[in-house]
Amino acid sequence: MDILGATLRVCVDDLEAAVPFYERLAGAPALRFGRGGVEVAAVGCFLLMSGPESELEVLRKVTATIAVTDVDEAYKRLTELGADVLAGPLATPVGRNLIALHPDGSVYEYAETADRRP
Repeated sequence: MDILGATLRVCVDDLEAAVPFYERLAGAPALRFGRGGVEVAAVGCFLLMSGPESELEVLRKVTATIAVTDVDEAYKRLTELGADVLAGPLATPVGRNLIALHPDGSVYEYAETADRRP
């Protein structure tokens, strides 16, 4: 499993108001999609999320999103190292992911993008 980078998760009240700032900051356009009742905008290394508090409460427990080359490989490595996979691997609008609880209690999302799969 190669770790390609990390995405910072930011919960915002008003996605439409927040996106232009992050687009200018990152120098890149937002990739938008929805997941459940949450609207998401991926902008550079930022993942902006807005939606019902009941859904954001769960998302806030995930420390960061870690980009990997292969989610299946990540699953294997994480479980070998003693992490508990809480969800996944699952297909998402932009690729595949899993959620893992590390032995220290931290929760991370591991994601591969659809364009990284052969």
